[in-house]
Amino acid sequence: MIIDTPSQIDRVSPAQEPAVLALNNEHAAELSWLEPERLSFLLGEAFYARRIGALEAFIMTFDQDASYDSPNFLWFRERYPRFVYVDRVVVAGHARGRGHARRLYEDLFDHVSRAGQTIVTCEVNADPPNPASDAFHAALGFVEVGDAIIYGGKKAVRYYTRQITG
Repeated sequence: MIIDTPSQIDRVSPAQEPAVLALNNEHAAELSWLEPERLSFLLGEAFYARRIGALEAFIMTFDQDASYDSPNFLWFRERYPRFVYVDRVVVAGHARGRGHARRLYEDLFDHVSRAGQTIVTCEVNADPPNPASDAFHAALGFVEVGDAIIYGGKKAVRYYTRQITG
């Protein structure tokens, strides 16, 4: 009998940066294009950066102290004294439907709680719309707290928070 065990969640190491970069840039329309130097910088600033398996999925987050210039991150920094911002979550096409994004978020929530943080934040595209992401985040307990039009009107986003209780 073969038992399908879930792939392990591990830190993103420098050796995995090329694969993370490729997976990120395959989804640049939803996330944003990254150059190798920018990815290295962001991983150095990250509060929590993890992957599943060889690279079935990854997540990268920042806390309020990060040196990060994303307009979405800055929106939260202007409104919340302490928070953890989910900048990007990507699941490779061949690994979709296995619960990887949910596992990464649940592991993040545990990490956030252990670090004494109480709010996880994120944004979801409103234009172009992403109803699957809206539903996913609602199911995880996120609530909408605002919206914005960014990048000179090229993108509209909705901002979400989720309270973490210890």
